[in-house]
Amino acid sequence: MENKILKFKTNLNCGSCIASVKPHLEALEGLINWEVDTANADKILSIETDKLSEEEIIETVKNAGYNIERL
Repeated sequence: MENKILKFKTNLNCGSCIASVKPHLEALEGLINWEVDTANADKILSIETDKLSEEEIIETVKNAGYNIERL
C-alpha cells in the first residue's frame, strides 16, 4: 500500500505534550513517521502511514488526553 500523509489540528503545544503522546502514537501499527509543528498556531500533527485511518489516529490522540481534529 502507498504511504499517505494525514494532517490534524491539535493542542500539542510543547515538548512535554509531544513526549506524553509519543508512546501512544508509536504503538500504532502502520505508523511510519510523525511530527508536530508547534510553531504553527494550529499545532499541526502530520502522520505518515501506509494503513492507519484518520479515525484510529484521532482516537489514539484523544485517549492520550489531547484535542485533535481533521484539517
